[in-house]
Order: sequence, then structure tokens, then C-alpha cells
Amino acid sequence: MIRCLTLLTFFSLVLSAVAAEPVQAPPEPKGMKTIFNGKDLTGWDGDPRLWSVKNGALRGETTAKNKANGNTFIIWKGGHTKDFELRLSFRCNATNNSGIQYRSKHIKTKTRNKWVVRGYQHEIRNEHKLPSVSGFIYDEGGLTGGRGRTCLVGEKAIWGPKGKKVTAKLIDQAGWKKLFKLDKFNDVVIIAKGTHIQHYMNNRLILDFQDDPKRALVDGILAFQLHAGRPMFVEFKNVRIRDIK
Repeated sequence: MIRCLTLLTFFSLVLSAVAAEPVQAPPEPKGMKTIFNGKDLTGWDGDPRLWSVKNGALRGETTAKNKANGNTFIIWKGGHTKDFELRLSFRCNATNNSGIQYRSKHIKTKTRNKWVVRGYQHEIRNEHKLPSVSGFIYDEGGLTGGRGRTCLVGEKAIWGPKGKKVTAKLIDQAGWKKLFKLDKFNDVVIIAKGTHIQHYMNNRLILDFQDDPKRALVDGILAFQLHAGRPMFVEFKNVRIRDIK
């Protein structure tokens, strides 16, 4: 009996280590609202030294002379992210990282600049090597309990009273290297309903997370990050959103 249980445990571990068959993003539904016009920053609020529009993309950029005073964000002023679907394309360089904040909070006191946002972050990086790639959930500013990298790319996971439990693997290193386009625009879909969050990259499900109701953020603002530190750029285009009723 003990030997049988050991074998079952072994095969269970083997199966969990094998990436599941790819799950495609749902077709884009009707009713998506374009929230960046590709011409100017109407509807967005960020540091005008660092954010601009270039070739139809919303661009954040720091240089050795024009630095960010701490992590800074450009905030969408047109609504909130409760139950929602967000679709956009992004690219960045590899000198630093960025992020898509959702269900987040604009922090207005005791900050290094006027545009500090904390909450769920869809990480953005121009990297190929897991786990430090675009798409994982990061607890920016510790708003959900200081969990840092809360759910990684490739994880289908549940956060319960005892922490995170990974129940399946969605993509492996070889799959990610084939999926992600270095130095080019990549397509993101984020779908959040209640405490359930899904991230898709280039039409493939890369993260599926069920958060603990006691920790989860269920509403908040949308913003894009420009990270302090090494000079960098990040660009966003074709930004569209819809509320899920």
C-alpha cells in the first residue's frame, strides 16, 4: 500500500511538471472601448517629462539626464477595473521593467512623486528566461500583503489560508521562448472576475490565479508603470477595455 501511494505521488508530480495543452484567449467580444487615442494623452495623467505619444503609442521613457523620482505611473482617468477585460499591445527594452496596474490604488501622501500606484501588477519585461518575464502578478507596493511575485507565468494557482498552491503548469521555458517576441510588440489580455484572474500573452493563457478573498483586490484603477533606475522605455498601443457585468 505504501509503495502504491509513493508511485501515485511520483506520477502526480511528473504530470504536474508537464505543461498543459495551450489554452487560447477567447475571441475579442463586442463592446470593447478604446481608451487611448494614439494621438495625445487625453484621459491619462502622468509625469509630462516622462510620458508622450510616439508613432501612435503611449510611450514612457527615462534617460540618464531625465530620471524618474521613484517608480512612477500614468493613470487612466476614465474609469475603474472591477470585473473587466483589458486588451493591449506593449513593447519595452531590456534595461529595466514596467507593468500594467489594475484594481490598484493611487497613493497621494508620503510619496516621491505625484503618480504612485500600488496593487496588482502584470509585470512587463523584455526577457526570455523564466521566471523573470512578462506576465506574472506582482504585488506592487505591498497592497495585498507584501507577497511580491504573487503568481508566476506558467502557474495555475490558488491562494488559500496556507498560501499558494499550484495545481497545473500552463507553459514551460521552451514554450515561452517560442511565444514571446523580444524587442517587438506583444499582445496582452487580462480578464478578472471576482477573485479569479487570467493573463494571456500572444493569444495563449500563461497565468490562471484564484486569490484569497481576504487578500484579493476586487476594484481599483488602471495605470502603466515606468520604473525608476536604469534608463528605459516602454510603449503601449491599441488599449481597450470593457466591464464584465
